[in-house]
Amino acid sequence: MSRPDSDRLLLDAEADVRLSPQGAAARGALLARPVVLLIGIVLASVNMRAALASASPLVSEIRETFGLSSTATSLVTSVPVLFLGVGAMVAPWLGRRFGTEVVLLCALLLLGAGIVVRVLPAVPALYGGSLLIGLAIALLNVLMPGLIKRDFPGRAASMTSVYTGAMIAGATVAAAASVPLEKAFGDSWEASLAFWSLLAVVAALAWLPQVLIARGRTGHEVRAASPRGGESRRVWRSALAWQVTLFMGLQSLWSYVLIAWMPTIFTDHGMSRSTAGVVFAFNNLVQVAGAFVVPLLAGRMRSQRPLIVLVTTMVAAGYAGLMAAPVSGAWLWSAVLGVGQGGAVGLALTLIVLRSGDAVTAARLSGMAQTVGYLLAAAGPLAAGAVYEATGSWTVPIALMLGVCAAALVVGLFAARDRKV
Repeated sequence: MSRPDSDRLLLDAEADVRLSPQGAAARGALLARPVVLLIGIVLASVNMRAALASASPLVSEIRETFGLSSTATSLVTSVPVLFLGVGAMVAPWLGRRFGTEVVLLCALLLLGAGIVVRVLPAVPALYGGSLLIGLAIALLNVLMPGLIKRDFPGRAASMTSVYTGAMIAGATVAAAASVPLEKAFGDSWEASLAFWSLLAVVAALAWLPQVLIARGRTGHEVRAASPRGGESRRVWRSALAWQVTLFMGLQSLWSYVLIAWMPTIFTDHGMSRSTAGVVFAFNNLVQVAGAFVVPLLAGRMRSQRPLIVLVTTMVAAGYAGLMAAPVSGAWLWSAVLGVGQGGAVGLALTLIVLRSGDAVTAARLSGMAQTVGYLLAAAGPLAAGAVYEATGSWTVPIALMLGVCAAALVVGLFAARDRKV
């Protein structure tokens, strides 16, 4: 099987929409200023993981401030992931109804507001802000790849590298800077987290010119074909689609458990908070290697089963290392997990395309995989926190994650078969 065209690896939420002449003219005006568009894409992408990664090194401070249990604290991560799934259901409709540029601007403003609300001195605000953050990131998650495919069809591969690189860079910097920012702001974890709202505001300001340029586009799209409700139902009834979806969900679950608890695992075994934050940042940085290489390999293979075995084995090995020698082997396990995590998410997204026969099916399958996958993943941090609280040790939660790796291996081997939904 030959490698698929690079632009097929990006799923367009507007795949079944055709522009009118007025809409095409507005889009042409936007593309006449590619530097403005590029700056907006980079700054928006930097925000897509920073709000989540910045909170993880500060979990113990959040827990102590509000007197929360480990289970309740895990909701700081679980609530955004839950609403990643909810937001994935409405993002394509919002993009078609109001225009991608407008929705992305609103998502960045919503993200900034959510970050500020999250640090207000009340438990409902902590969870309410997390909810807003999840919805905002969901809109960015779903619409950004489609915008890149739509506006840079001839440079999809390079723009994808820019987009994913900026996203990982944002998470890396946020994770590494959280504890130093806390100290710089007088030991205030609230100020440390609130700082990242400024990044969202800057990105929104950078996106505003694109909204103004493209304002004539909204309302000028027409359907290229009648709604394909039957095809959407067919995707949800497909066993292969569910296998792809479950692999997406399970690999998201093991990643969000690490996002929520990796620094805490290290600090509970004696590592300093600042060092734990840096190791966690390193884990985020290393993910770019797997996310870049694995999809390229997957596109050259008829069956992706060897890659399923590779990424699940790496993640399982990293988790086993966290159980056996969490501090002495921290950098090694962080690297192994990072490559496995990045490779798994890249493979999950690539499987959506490779198992789809056309762009519309890919968009439907992507919506299903992200909606169900993130709803499943939201249970991970919550369950890990509850089991840790009940047992007083990370041994059982990590053992459960090894079980998740085994389940992902089984379902992934089915999803990797050379078939179409």
